[in-house]
Amino acid sequence: MGAGNVGDVTTELPADRREDQPDKQPDKQPDKQPDDQPGNLGDHYARSRARVTALLGAAAEAAMTTPVAACPGWSVHDVVAHLLGVIEDAAAGRIRGIPDATQTDEQVQRHRGESTRDLLTSWETLSPMFEQTISANAIWPAMLDALSHEHDIRTALGVPGAREIDTVRIAANRLSSSIELDGDDSISVVIDGATAPGVHVRGNSYELRASAFEVIRFRLGRRSIEQVAALDWSRDPSPILDQLFIFGPAAVALDESAHAG
Repeated sequence: MGAGNVGDVTTELPADRREDQPDKQPDKQPDKQPDDQPGNLGDHYARSRARVTALLGAAAEAAMTTPVAACPGWSVHDVVAHLLGVIEDAAAGRIRGIPDATQTDEQVQRHRGESTRDLLTSWETLSPMFEQTISANAIWPAMLDALSHEHDIRTALGVPGAREIDTVRIAANRLSSSIELDGDDSISVVIDGATAPGVHVRGNSYELRASAFEVIRFRLGRRSIEQVAALDWSRDPSPILDQLFIFGPAAVALDESAHAG
């Protein structure tokens, strides 16, 4: 079974919220929920978007061409183009699951000739409806994608931060509790001193102690096999390492240890 499922990966907007249904109004949103509830995933997405927008708004235009090591072949501009492209594709009904390489490349190429600041403006304009849909339908992958790419951009620009916020903690708990190992193996993840929820210890039990930030980075493919093996384990994790990644592992180690914050 391996990496496990973090939730519904369909980020298509419901029919009454797509571009082909412009006359209908969005459904009334549910009452405000605590930050760690799925109903607030859109809020966490919005916060990540706001942080990225503020970060890039303060950066020089030349920084937008900086290569992003966590996304080989992409620049900072390309990452923003992808984030905007996901919303556009969802609104047009073109997304039926996690976008594959062909779709993400098309998103990047679609906005090749535009400035990054124009993309950020479009992202802000189009996001509110998308964020409502993320909350209403508990679409974890959309929130996790934005959070992951926020830190990809931060590392590329050497501007760390937002590693100890609620969004990172909530994401780490979700990503930890969704790990499914084969056979009788089981894993418990102690995140910043607290055991992640949803753990059912059985058979060959492994315990991992790591920060919330480290959990989201390795689960989403930003760490190599060797980096994950070197984390604080209760026993040799070699038999289960290939089951721990939703994406990846990274072919080349991404060192973010110097970027504390």
